[in-house]
Amino acid sequence: MKRKAIVFSILFTAILVFAGCTKASTSDKKEDTLVIGTLTTPHGEILEHVKPLLEKEGVKLEIKNFDDYILPNKALADKDIDANYFQHVPFFEQAVKENGYKFADAGAVHVEPMGLYSKKINSLEELKNGATIITSNSVSDWGRIITILQNADLVKVKEGVDLETANFEDIEENPKNLTFEHSIDPSLLTSAYNNEEGDLVAINANFAYQAKLNPVKDAILLEEDNSPYGNIIAVRQEDKNDPRIKKLTKVLHDKDVQNWILEKWDGSVKPVAAE
Repeated sequence: MKRKAIVFSILFTAILVFAGCTKASTSDKKEDTLVIGTLTTPHGEILEHVKPLLEKEGVKLEIKNFDDYILPNKALADKDIDANYFQHVPFFEQAVKENGYKFADAGAVHVEPMGLYSKKINSLEELKNGATIITSNSVSDWGRIITILQNADLVKVKEGVDLETANFEDIEENPKNLTFEHSIDPSLLTSAYNNEEGDLVAINANFAYQAKLNPVKDAILLEEDNSPYGNIIAVRQEDKNDPRIKKLTKVLHDKDVQNWILEKWDGSVKPVAAE
């Protein structure tokens, strides 16, 4: 009986040690893996490019692609992902305000210039009086589009209005009597363009790329280079100083990576310098 007790004790100890090792391995794997939500292009392609670079830093990158602008933030809030990379600053700030998200901005990576496209006209000079401008229903993009139109002398907003938060009711001067339709989901703007709806269609760059449109080459009107709409890495507030996030932002701002981004999208995706 004594020998059996000793054998049982050794086996029990071995089981505990094995279980402890398994638990530690699982915990280590969780700590070394960063799950990030994103859009397929250009964000997802950029992340795929830096994946091996990040692995050299000891972090395995797991990429989850989404096809809309709502779910990546919801997934982050629900802790289904560790971070997301798909949105510009005004969209981020509005989402935080509307939903009470406890998020932090971990830094901008790139800017995608917004463009207005047309299958009806080839230049701004051809834009007729009473033309229709189609935009998305994303309120955070309205000021951005209005800024583009104002820079082109097509509209002018009321004195004192912040262009970043301007809406179509803030337009004071509209010499061409432009009509604005802004009820379409951002993902459907390329369909409106292909169906020749409206005279100009404002399309977010990531969806333009998917439709084989290059903002720099194909847009009738293009956002200027001083755009404040940097696409950021968003995290939960408690994770802003997470070493995995620090390593990710570091590789994304690597000079070789930024040069690759410029070359990959012919200069129409513009890297943002590290802060």
